[in-house]
Amino acid sequence: MPDRSDRGPLTYEGAGVSIDAQDRALAEVKRLAKVTFTPGVLSEIGSFGGLFTLEPENPSGTVLVASADGVGTKLKVAQMTGRHGTVGEDLVNHCVNDILVQGARPLFFLDYFVSGRLDPGVTVEVIAGVARGCAAAGCALLGGETAEMPGFYEPGEYDVAGFIVGGCRRDRLLRVDSVRTGDALVALPSAGLHTNGYSLARKVFFELLGLEVDDEVPALGCTVADALLAAHRSYLPAVGPLIDAGLVKSAAHITGGGIPDNLPRALPDGVGAEIELGSWDEPALFRLIREAGRVPEDDMRRTFNLGVGMILVVAEDATGVVLEKLGPHGPGWAIGRCVPGRGVRFVGEQRA
Repeated sequence: MPDRSDRGPLTYEGAGVSIDAQDRALAEVKRLAKVTFTPGVLSEIGSFGGLFTLEPENPSGTVLVASADGVGTKLKVAQMTGRHGTVGEDLVNHCVNDILVQGARPLFFLDYFVSGRLDPGVTVEVIAGVARGCAAAGCALLGGETAEMPGFYEPGEYDVAGFIVGGCRRDRLLRVDSVRTGDALVALPSAGLHTNGYSLARKVFFELLGLEVDDEVPALGCTVADALLAAHRSYLPAVGPLIDAGLVKSAAHITGGGIPDNLPRALPDGVGAEIELGSWDEPALFRLIREAGRVPEDDMRRTFNLGVGMILVVAEDATGVVLEKLGPHGPGWAIGRCVPGRGVRFVGEQRA
């Protein structure tokens, strides 16, 4: 195994991704998008899903909730292994979760698949995963686009993106203004990295540790490929019934930016979050990345979900009922509380 004892800490920016640069670009994008807004727009740029109504004057009319995303450099792992069957499900589940935290259910989905030279077998395998994800979510795969771009992608490379539209009655949308200090935070476990942090994870596994995709990793009890291709979990079966029962005030999908950047999107001004590090066992995958890459803790928290895939904001006296209902789906756990202030504060120590 390569000797990396003489190198410094590895960061997400050092692996080629700058979250701060993305934040600066998004600020300008918000300004550009604002001038296009019509009376049907009900949300600002930066929400998990964009909100649009065809009935601006109807307080109980149907609101369309839309989102778009990709799978990121997790695709590199799929291409290295020749295993393309799960990345389509990753794509759908990520998008389903993004509109779920607005209170919406998926209606239809569109995909975009592009490669330098079309390989019919690979294309069908990827889109079959998209179809499985849509079927599981009760969402129609309405269509999409398949493109060939010779000279733009290397042989064997492809990219895929997804676009989802869901619906929700306007008076049943999850709204951050219902959140109060003292509300409880309930977490649901992730199934690995989901679709974020792969530029850093790939650098650790394939460059620093010198591993191959089929190598067994004793600390993980599986191969590198199995660990990195674990499917992005859909939280619709677990969280949908809780929303229907009125037990969820707000929710955050923990994706790029981790808990520090995503949880505040589910909180109103003047309300922050306190996260109990000792409330869960961090999966071994994240401990391996942290230790092998000497990744600073701030980078770990803003790059990875650390085993937390979604956080629900619920009334303190509803916590027991929520945890009971989540039992067959994870289960969930109480991860913290809403406090006066802003942002996220981590307290205590992570369990080994």
